[in-house]
Amino acid sequence: MPVIVIANPKGGVGKSTIATNLAGYFSRQGHNVMLGDIDAQQSSRSWLSLRPGSLPPIKAWEINGGHVAKPPKGTTHMVLDTPAGFDGRHLDEALKIADKVIVPLQPSMFDILATQSFLQKLIGRRGKSGLGVIGMRVNVRTRAADQLAHYVSNLELPVLGYLRDTQNYVQLAALGATLWDVAPSRVEKDIAQWEQLIDWVGK
Repeated sequence: MPVIVIANPKGGVGKSTIATNLAGYFSRQGHNVMLGDIDAQQSSRSWLSLRPGSLPPIKAWEINGGHVAKPPKGTTHMVLDTPAGFDGRHLDEALKIADKVIVPLQPSMFDILATQSFLQKLIGRRGKSGLGVIGMRVNVRTRAADQLAHYVSNLELPVLGYLRDTQNYVQLAALGATLWDVAPSRVEKDIAQWEQLIDWVGK
């Protein structure tokens, strides 16, 4: 049963966007998926409350006081969204159960510097296996994207793709939906950008 943790101690980098859409992908594939949310803001949990019953189901993974409850029998995939400032005991508990850790990272130097020590901490605690970075709100033809790729390559971590800055994520989130819940023609460019991440998660 794969457990995917989405983590970055910096706020506003797109953790909930990755968590909800990854859960949506698993659900669309027919898996029994649970989405957990350690964040006090409960962004992913609030998103679940908006999700229509007509869409493939995603269940809430209960998190009490930062402690991850054991999922019910029959669960096949789990995705865990985490808060800004994520560290200490809660980080250790999440890493114990994580098969993969995805770190969303925006391509500004400020974001890279803010995340640098966290990535080094993750590598120190679990090694590089099962750890990957996804570029968020990235125009791949910019110098900022080159800086991000250069920084991550120095850490010898896989870059799982670059997601563009688009209103598709905002509009779908407001409906409790994901890229995989609408006509493919509407989000064709965005789905293509997820291929590398999905392939990596499945290995």
